[in-house]
Amino acid sequence: MPKRRPDHVPMRTCVACRQVRPKRSLTRIVRGPDGAVAIDPTGKAAGRGTYVCDAEACREPRRLADAVNRALGAAVEPGSLQLEVTDAAT
Repeated sequence: MPKRRPDHVPMRTCVACRQVRPKRSLTRIVRGPDGAVAIDPTGKAAGRGTYVCDAEACREPRRLADAVNRALGAAVEPGSLQLEVTDAAT
């Protein structure tokens, strides 16, 4: 099996601002097999996932709910997802 390149950094797009950023600097939100939407701190939960960055504007409840509804096809009420701003890059 070939080894992964040491300089490879997985990139993902923020669901709210559409900026491409390193995967480790984003927070994953997942719609599980049961249809529940939750934050996935491990990044390995089963289900359809999307990512959101740490920008204040992206974590505004109304904007986040609209973006998650569009990406995951699940009804999410504004304010139901409580995201904390973390420094995931460290």
